[in-house]
Amino acid sequence: MAEFLIEIGLEEIPARMIAGAEAELGKRVQEFLTRERLLENDATVKTYSTPRRLAVLVSGVRGSQADVEEKLTGPSWGVAFKDGSPTKAAEAFAKKAGVAVASLEKVTTTKGDYVGATVKRAGKAAPEILAGELPKEVLAIYWAKNMYWRAGKPERFVRPVRWIVALLDTAVVPVEIAGIAASNMSRGHRILHGAAPVVIASGGAYQSALRDAKVIVDVAERRQIIRKALDKVTRTVAGARWREDAALVETVTHLTEWPSAIIGAFEEEYLSLPEEVLVTVMRDHQKYFAVEDENGKLAPHFLAVLNTEVDEEGQTIIRNGNARELRARFKDARFFWDVDQKTPLTERVESLKAVTFQKELGSYHWKTEENLETASFLAELASKAGVKFDVHALTSAVQLAKTDLTTELVKEFTELQGVVGGLYARAQGLGERVTLAIYEQYTPASIEDSIPVSVEGQLLGLADRIQTIAAMFGLGLQPTGSKDPFALRRAANAIVKILAESDLPLKLSEVAHSALTDDVNEREVMAFLRERLSFYLKDVRGFSYDVVNAVLAADADDVRDAVARAEALTAARASADFEAVSAAFKRINNILRQAVEKGFAVGSPDAVKAPEAQRLKDAAGALAPEVAKLRQDRAYGEALGKIATLRPVVDAFFDKVMVLDPDEAVRGAHLGLIDGVLKGFSGIADFSEIVTS
Repeated sequence: MAEFLIEIGLEEIPARMIAGAEAELGKRVQEFLTRERLLENDATVKTYSTPRRLAVLVSGVRGSQADVEEKLTGPSWGVAFKDGSPTKAAEAFAKKAGVAVASLEKVTTTKGDYVGATVKRAGKAAPEILAGELPKEVLAIYWAKNMYWRAGKPERFVRPVRWIVALLDTAVVPVEIAGIAASNMSRGHRILHGAAPVVIASGGAYQSALRDAKVIVDVAERRQIIRKALDKVTRTVAGARWREDAALVETVTHLTEWPSAIIGAFEEEYLSLPEEVLVTVMRDHQKYFAVEDENGKLAPHFLAVLNTEVDEEGQTIIRNGNARELRARFKDARFFWDVDQKTPLTERVESLKAVTFQKELGSYHWKTEENLETASFLAELASKAGVKFDVHALTSAVQLAKTDLTTELVKEFTELQGVVGGLYARAQGLGERVTLAIYEQYTPASIEDSIPVSVEGQLLGLADRIQTIAAMFGLGLQPTGSKDPFALRRAANAIVKILAESDLPLKLSEVAHSALTDDVNEREVMAFLRERLSFYLKDVRGFSYDVVNAVLAADADDVRDAVARAEALTAARASADFEAVSAAFKRINNILRQAVEKGFAVGSPDAVKAPEAQRLKDAAGALAPEVAKLRQDRAYGEALGKIATLRPVVDAFFDKVMVLDPDEAVRGAHLGLIDGVLKGFSGIADFSEIVTS
């Protein structure tokens, strides 16, 4: 079996786009080779990327397709042959199939007799298939932004294609993409290797050939090199360690081909600024790592990852240059901090009228007023349920939450929105509860983040997000497909996460109603929130799809309760008795559906006569109050265990009783019995949704 290598050489790709494109190219190549019958069962696929290239190496590629035999069906036999002689229809079909008329055969189907032909098709050589179809797969990669770069040409890509390597073992495959013909010549590091081509003898030699040209194509290897380099240079400062930042590690990994690291310093006077400001300047604006001392406090040092290797003199020059840039940024931050303090947050509320939230809705002043109403509604519900919090602090936090949008520091460092508001609230003595609520208003920013620790922050976060969702739905700006320009899915994810992981006794319907008065929009928003709850249970908490479907079919309003029921159901489904009961509930559902379709009436279960039916009625009736009490106490595990004890009587009922009895009265009683059992025990989950073996 052969090895196939494809490398697409480009001008520098934005770092944030590389990982997704690398994975997609690998998937496309694998699926393409599988579809074309060129991939062995034990084939392996390895992907690579740097800022200037995407590559896939596949081991276990066939040199050509295997020959195949196809059965073709043509017109009906009566049309193809008249009185045993072929008609023009038969001749046309034979010509199309590439066979002689005499070789046509009769194919008998349920619809009648047709003329057929057996056609043998020779498999194509792998290079022919790759050259003809692979360019389409490459150009179909999704990019958030594409560009044209050849005048009058239709292809679009993230950056101009500059070279292509395509090898089947040692032979060049004649692939052409965007006017660039494939060869066996790649390119090395721009500076350390220069413009000389790098000859790739075969796919197996790909990594080593580029390593010799100062390019590490394996992303995991580059990431490890960077981590080790950061560790090494940090050890030059006693007691220091670099502050872990996985996202920044990924960014610099995709910014480099031959990484190294240096450590620099800045003046301690800048440590008077909040850590959040300093770290943001280093990370988001300079791609520098922060350094902390043995106590976890920020130290006056920074780490920079370079895409080159330099001697000590070169390191000194780069270090000084980086420090100079950082110093300028810190000076700006300190200047903006000082200027902003001249106008307290409490005096900035009116200024929000000049900051647009959404052109059709209005300003952030309007948004603040809407948030106040929404937060007040939610706060009243929480207070009635016994939740303790500072109402005045919540009101102040909501009123001031967006005022940092008018500050110079946020205008310069937009990623600090909310954080700056919290820092300014603390500096201006507005109280720790107000400070924390404003500071945490945008958490969780992702599904991996923690929720706000304060009740005030949780309520502010809920109010702000549901108001945004309600307003956008009111304008018809719901997310569609992969498009979500207002990040409403992220907002809904945060709502679900806060409700799931806090002690707030609020339901999804209550949160939705807090910002909505239109019934149509409320139904749409509720459907949207339930879909996000399903995502949370499956993708975040890891529950299986059938458990999630079963739980949400019973109730999709109380988020924490749904989580608890999913946990109990996941644990209970391992029981053979419970699995059998779940299968029985599915059977009950099917029978009741058939009864509705046939117009059968559901009667009173009191009229059942069969002993097995009576035993099921008695057992279910005795058990129902116990299960109801356990459900009320949210003792779902115990409740499910009780339900599983119904197995013997349920099994006996279905073994001995004809549910859809010909006698209308008997049938009605049986339907009433199983309908009552279904309704009586489906409050925790719709057990018929559970997939049984």
